[in-house]
Amino acid sequence: MDSRQRLLETMSELMWERGYADTSPREVRQRSGVGQGSMYHHFPSKRDLALAALERNVADLLPAASGLEGPGDPMERIEAYLMRPRDALKGCKVGRMTQDPQVREDPVLLAPVAGAFATIHVSWVTVLREAIEAGQLRDDLDPERLAHTLMAVLQGGYVLAIAQQDPGPFDDARSGALDLLRAAGARKAAGMNTGKGTP
Repeated sequence: MDSRQRLLETMSELMWERGYADTSPREVRQRSGVGQGSMYHHFPSKRDLALAALERNVADLLPAASGLEGPGDPMERIEAYLMRPRDALKGCKVGRMTQDPQVREDPVLLAPVAGAFATIHVSWVTVLREAIEAGQLRDDLDPERLAHTLMAVLQGGYVLAIAQQDPGPFDDARSGALDLLRAAGARKAAGMNTGKGTP
């Protein structure tokens, strides 16, 4: 791994661990083993390095979200995405940046974060719409709102897990979201079986 990649990987990890504001260039150099001259050759400022690291974190996050789209049963894709293994106590590499005041106040640093969530939102809307069209979810559900709800469940689950230093609340939150989705499908099926409309 060359010095540029070591710097990016180190900044990415430090921002995930402690945020942008609490990460110093000196800490990046010490952990990466890259000298000051080499660091500033690749990245003229801490902000430049942070932006590249954020873009790297987004690139790591999006392939997992792409599993929501593609062939196969929509509800199976939803379940696989919700329940895939995650380190709840470390939180979301991208989501935790919204808690950093220096990132929130800097439109350039915030842009990759906002862009990542916008992309994931589209993936959620797509798979939820497919599930509705396949009769797996009620057709009176709004996929746009439901997509935001499910994204909020995951991000909020991370917050609860970190606050309690216990992955249990994160696992409960995503399992509960899946229970609600299944119940939405079951109510539609029950209404069809009895010949009654679903309220």
